[in-house]
Amino acid sequence: MAGRRAALKAIDWLAFAERVPPNQRGMFNALKTRTDAISAKLASLPETPAPIDWSYYRSAVAKAGMVDEFEKKFKALQIPEPADTQTATINTQEAEANKNAAAYIEASKARITMYEQELDKFKNMIPFDQMTIEDLNDAFPETKLDKAKHPYWPHKPIAEL
Repeated sequence: MAGRRAALKAIDWLAFAERVPPNQRGMFNALKTRTDAISAKLASLPETPAPIDWSYYRSAVAKAGMVDEFEKKFKALQIPEPADTQTATINTQEAEANKNAAAYIEASKARITMYEQELDKFKNMIPFDQMTIEDLNDAFPETKLDKAKHPYWPHKPIAEL
């Protein structure tokens, strides 16, 4: 039963709810209610349909041969299920997305350690109101003026001002 296989996919509703914006909560709740109702109805159905009692119909239907013809046609009936052509594509996209997410997480962890080191530098720095020019130049080397290269005021190229 194709519907039952589709229902086996579990949805993490809590993680889904965390990502729903406040203005779309009503639509989310309606979706969850509808999904729960469909899942409950699907769960209440038996795995296989009840077998048809052809002998009962042979005794109840007056026209002879009609039930035999229906039984023959019923047994010959094959309902085609659509071929699954997208699962492989979706799985490769999921694997690629997981790989990209893992790389992003690693890069983020590296940035976090760099920012924590910079934050420690700022926490352990002399307060600005107590700094001398030398302290400022030591803490922030980009503020140091190069008087040897640019001997005249403002000691920086005009393009950098």
